[in-house]
Amino acid sequence: MLQCRNYHTPRLKSSYLLLEVVLNELLRELLTWLSLPEVGLPTLFVVGLLAATILPFGSEPVFLAYVASVPSLLWPAVMVATAGNTLGGVVSYWMGASAHGAYGRWRAGRQAVGSPTPAEHRAQRWIRRLGPAGLFFAWLPVIGDPLCLVAGWSRLSFWPCVAWMALGKFLRYAAISWLLTLALASS
Repeated sequence: MLQCRNYHTPRLKSSYLLLEVVLNELLRELLTWLSLPEVGLPTLFVVGLLAATILPFGSEPVFLAYVASVPSLLWPAVMVATAGNTLGGVVSYWMGASAHGAYGRWRAGRQAVGSPTPAEHRAQRWIRRLGPAGLFFAWLPVIGDPLCLVAGWSRLSFWPCVAWMALGKFLRYAAISWLLTLALASS
C-alpha cells in the first residue's frame, strides 16, 4: 500500500518503515471494520462525503458493492450516498467561500494590487453565467469538486447550490442503481 523510498539516513529509513507498517495496519483494520454489514450505510455516507471533497477517489465502487450485497436496501443506499456526497459538496463550497474571504483580506493588506488574469475573468464569467444550476454537474469526476469550490468562491446563493448539487448526485446514484439492476437481472 504505502511505500517510502527517499531515505536520507539509516535511522530515518527505520522510522519510515515503522510508520509504513503502522499505517498499513491501521488502514487494513479500518477497512475491515467498515466492511461489517452493520456499518454498511454509515460507511456509504462517510465514503460519499469524503469522495465529494478534494480527495481523489470515487464512492461508486463502495456504493455498487453495498447495493449488490444488500439489494433490499437499494433506495436507502441511494439516499444515504446522496446525502453524504451532497454534504461533501457543501464542504467544498464552504472551502471556496472561506478561501475567498481569506484571499480578500490578504489582498486588502497588500500595497500593490494586481489586476486579475484573463483566466480568472473567464472562470468568473462562466460560473456567474451558469449560476447555482451549474452545480447540477457537481457529480462529474474531474470537474465536480472544483465546481463546488468555485461556487463558494463566487458567493453563489447557498441553498440553490445545495439543491442543484443534491439533484445531480441523486440522479447519478439512481442511474448507477438502475444499471446495476439491469446487469444483475441479465445474469
